[in-house]
Amino acid sequence: MPNPMSPDEPTPLRLRVGDGVVDLATREILMPEARGPRRVTPKAIGVLRMLARVPGAVVGRHELLSEVWRDTMPTDDVLTQAITQLRKAFGSGAGGAEVGKRYIETIAKGGYRLTVPVEVIAQDPATPGASGIPTDLDDHAERASLPAVSKPPRTSAGRHRWLLAFAALVLVALGGVGLWTTFEAMRVTADVTAGSPGPSPVSLPYRLITNAAGFELSPSLSPDASMIAYSASGVGDATRQATIMVQTTSSAAPRPLSRPPPGARDDLPAWSPDGREIAFARWEASGACRVLLIPAAGTGDEREIARCDGSDLLSFGWLPDGKGLLFGTMTGAGSETRLRILDPVSGRWRSLDYPGAAGDLDYAPQVSPDGRWIGFIRNPQMGDLWRVPVDGGIPEQITHLGSEFRGWSWAPDGNAMVFGLRVDSEARLYLAQIDDGTVLDLGIEDAQTPSISPVNGMMAFVHRRPQFGLYRVDSESAEWRRLFPSSGRDSQPTLSPDGQQMVFTSDRAGRFELWWARLDAPDSLRPIEGVRPDTRQPPIWSPDGRHLLVTALDDANAPMILEIEPDSGSVERLSIPAERPAQAEYGPDGTMFVIEGAGKTGGTALVAYERQTWTPKGRIADVSQVRFDAASSRLLYTRLDASGLWTVPPSLDSNAVIRLSDSTPSRWRYRSWSLNENGSIAYLDVQPSCRSRMSQFRIVDEHLEEGESVCVDPVVYSATNGFSVDRAVWFLSLASEDGSDIGFMALPPPRVHQAGLIKWLIHMRKKAS
Repeated sequence: MPNPMSPDEPTPLRLRVGDGVVDLATREILMPEARGPRRVTPKAIGVLRMLARVPGAVVGRHELLSEVWRDTMPTDDVLTQAITQLRKAFGSGAGGAEVGKRYIETIAKGGYRLTVPVEVIAQDPATPGASGIPTDLDDHAERASLPAVSKPPRTSAGRHRWLLAFAALVLVALGGVGLWTTFEAMRVTADVTAGSPGPSPVSLPYRLITNAAGFELSPSLSPDASMIAYSASGVGDATRQATIMVQTTSSAAPRPLSRPPPGARDDLPAWSPDGREIAFARWEASGACRVLLIPAAGTGDEREIARCDGSDLLSFGWLPDGKGLLFGTMTGAGSETRLRILDPVSGRWRSLDYPGAAGDLDYAPQVSPDGRWIGFIRNPQMGDLWRVPVDGGIPEQITHLGSEFRGWSWAPDGNAMVFGLRVDSEARLYLAQIDDGTVLDLGIEDAQTPSISPVNGMMAFVHRRPQFGLYRVDSESAEWRRLFPSSGRDSQPTLSPDGQQMVFTSDRAGRFELWWARLDAPDSLRPIEGVRPDTRQPPIWSPDGRHLLVTALDDANAPMILEIEPDSGSVERLSIPAERPAQAEYGPDGTMFVIEGAGKTGGTALVAYERQTWTPKGRIADVSQVRFDAASSRLLYTRLDASGLWTVPPSLDSNAVIRLSDSTPSRWRYRSWSLNENGSIAYLDVQPSCRSRMSQFRIVDEHLEEGESVCVDPVVYSATNGFSVDRAVWFLSLASEDGSDIGFMALPPPRVHQAGLIKWLIHMRKKAS
């Protein structure tokens, strides 16, 4: 019997590999009881094709590299990464990571071997999608296998011709937004794959138009999307110096536009509507901040148009007529809490008149393509998208997510807003519809900070795929040791009060989970089943170290609070009477403190509940994170509306609130502090000469007194969503691999609507034929 995966046989569309189903066209692997299919890279699917041709036999590393990475000079690392991806995908089901490791065996000094049987899944015309992975190719495969149809009866000929004409008109109309292109690409892929003797080329929906080592950030497209400006900094540069670069969107070599002095960082380029000038911000080593204007052609001098000294989250964009720059809330010197417009010629400022709370920070304002609205993010660290009429008025909240936003841009028609959002261990791009606030996934992984041309709908975005590992750092001996190594993204290391247990979040097994281990027994490492943690807040241990409070997401992606007993794996959902709980903390005498969403008004509130009856006993508005200091019987907390640290008794008596600091932690690093058992506070931040700096503070006479600061690493970034301290030992999540590039593509239609429309079009074509 011939091998169905032999190069001499037509390549099938779907395979059953062990208990999993592999869709070769879409590169998706579905395991039993997995949350959904896992998509792997084209190279990973190429490796799997070669292993599946000879299941049970060893395929050498050299053979895999020369076949899958032909005409290149690859290193062994790329093959290792592909194998890791496949193992994660095969380990995403009920069996966990061990299944993935068992499916693909490493042969020392040899190569790899697929240990499970492989069979082709026949495509049944009567039951499209028989593989269990629903894709839009199902309908095409069915259509391709249908026999020729004789001429229809005369009574239905007119109706069929009408259906054909109507479907054709719809295809023409939708072609402008790329749906027909998507459909045809899928059709061609299916046809080529079905008749191909080997691996079919499968490409990503975008191109990376930058490829230098280091970081390319803050993309801004020229009006016609033919050019792009961005901020670029080198890898390993402790000074964080950055330059504004300009290039075409066809992957041409970039040229430097700005001329930063030593140690300065140029960022936030914004292309003027006529394409002639670019505004950008410069942070100098001295701490000064300036907004500058420079000709886009690079033929003139830089010109200062505004100061931004002390501003910790600057944002601005052009008005459609090019006669003004629209600024978000500016903190620091000359702090302004509302959107303002600057005339770059006269230097005059004009405030926009609209209501809002005193502490709101309105970020990244942009005028809609029709010129009627200004969109912005309110409180981006735990915020939402809003819009306000361009001449001022009542602001309107578009989303109700209370999440960490990573940039946004208007869709070309002005009826939707495209934004980046931190989800699980990555950032993704989403689209929010203005009319009803519906949020749809655009299907682009590791993507943030979109910039969309209103002229033609082309989109640039930052593609960043860092790998974070957990490290134990002894500040006294300077000894470093990595904990629980993996190829995944490990973060939020949370140490138990006795220093013996640790939990952390990770995607190391192919899905985002909460992991637990005893530090003296590494073999005890395991995921806690049924928990999908919310990365906005780290877990909280009970004082006796037996239980955990974890903010998690349910099947509808709604936040909830779970109480977990790691030893037994017991998981209980707490019946907290809050619609969107963000964090919970154990308190004294049966009290539980909960940070929850404040409803449609936005913001948050810290509420003290009596746990037996869930009766609220006290409340403080706009709290972003809370810790209970049992030794001093007090709460320490940060706020959304300002930098600093506050303390209050467990009763949450507002008259007893004391502000310990007006600068530390900053409002943007509200999760980057940790309470030591001796009552001291550790704070992890970024400085111009150090990308991961740890500072120690003590509370003395009702204020925060700074002690020693140590540069943990001058060039490596730390995760910002939690760490632990145990006296002089720190448990941190640091980037083991990092960097970013700029992606470029046509704005895709939302995945949900795309699938439905394509299937409807196929259905119409079948009926018409």
